[in-house]
Amino acid sequence: MQRSDRIPNRDKKVLPTQIMNQRQTQNPDSQSCSGEQPETLPSRDTIETTQMIETRIYVGLNDADTKAQKHETGKYISILKNVCRNYHVAFSVDIEQGGYFHDDGEYTEETSLVLVLVNPDRNTVKEIAKDLCTFFHQESVLVTEDHIEGYFITQSTD
Repeated sequence: MQRSDRIPNRDKKVLPTQIMNQRQTQNPDSQSCSGEQPETLPSRDTIETTQMIETRIYVGLNDADTKAQKHETGKYISILKNVCRNYHVAFSVDIEQGGYFHDDGEYTEETSLVLVLVNPDRNTVKEIAKDLCTFFHQESVLVTEDHIEGYFITQSTD
C-alpha cells in the first residue's frame, strides 16, 4: 500500500490555521494539573475527522560559514513566504530559539523558522527544503512528519 493510499483526502488543499489538531493521546475528560476541568471538545462521535500528515521544516538562520545571522528575521520570513507562494502551498510559520552543537563540539544558539505544512506532496516538501537550505545558506534543514487527526469547524451566518 502506498503512503498516499493510507491517508484520505491527501491531495485536498487545507489551511493549517483551520485545523484543530486533536492527537490520540489527549483525553478531553481528564482534569488539568491545577484541578480545573479543561474546555470540553465536541464528542468524536459527532465530528468527522480526517487523517492527515503534518510536515515541519526547521530552518536555522545562522549562516553555515559565519555561524551568525546575516539578516533581520523578517527578511528570512519574506523569502520563506515567497517560496511557499511559488510552490502554491498553504503554510504557517513559527519563530523559535534554540541551540545545537557543531561536529567540532562548538555550541551555537540561533533563531530558527519552522514551516508547518498539512498534507503536502512529499516531493514538493523536498524541493522546498532544498530551496530553503540554499537560500538561507544552511548545511542542512530538518524535515519531520507527524500523523494527525483533524477536522474543520465552520460558523454559519444564519
